[in-house]
Amino acid sequence: MKDIVTDVFFDLDHTLWDFEKNSAITFNKILKTHKVNLKVQEFLEAYAPINFKYWKAYREEKIPKEVLRYKRLKDTFDEFSYKIDDELIHILSDEYIKELPHQNHLFNNTIVILEYLKNSGYDLHIITNGFEEVQEGKLRKAAIMGFFTHVINSEMVGVKKPNPKIFEFALEKAIVDPEKSVMIGDSLEADIIGAKNVGMHTIHFNSNKEKKHDHCIIVDDLIEIKEFL
Repeated sequence: MKDIVTDVFFDLDHTLWDFEKNSAITFNKILKTHKVNLKVQEFLEAYAPINFKYWKAYREEKIPKEVLRYKRLKDTFDEFSYKIDDELIHILSDEYIKELPHQNHLFNNTIVILEYLKNSGYDLHIITNGFEEVQEGKLRKAAIMGFFTHVINSEMVGVKKPNPKIFEFALEKAIVDPEKSVMIGDSLEADIIGAKNVGMHTIHFNSNKEKKHDHCIIVDDLIEIKEFL
């Protein structure tokens, strides 16, 4: 792979940007601000699988982002039988989206591996399913925007990973063939299988502790990428 690849495409959330940590900080702030009488840790434990379920539906084009944003909160509050009106749910939803990009926690060795790849002559890019209005904010606040030539998001393309169109769009934007590219991401379905289906190399950053598989190289720390690129 090291002798073939010229362009490295990264997912953002759960791959470089520590979504769970940043999300927890954001919820801790907005729930306290609005005096929501729930323990933040218990709220997050209930929220995480609900959020995952709605993101999957959103990725599969089954729901629009407005439904995702509302229902992931509504269902979480329902888990606790917590009485809250729709107006406050929408306020929390909006404030979460506004506040989230201001957090800047990255996974261990993110800067180290980005500097290594950049200095090694690779062109670096982002392909993300995240909302357009927040993803570039995350990159800038975390001070990693400058590493990337192109930042491709699903709203820009009109489809989400693993749809092949988003990968094809990114490859066209970067003016690179799939066999000279590698996709690095945390989602086996969206990042790995999606990229493989268009002929890209893949590296699975297993930040979600998924079961081992034989689809591609698996790394548990971003620094391990040095072994392959």
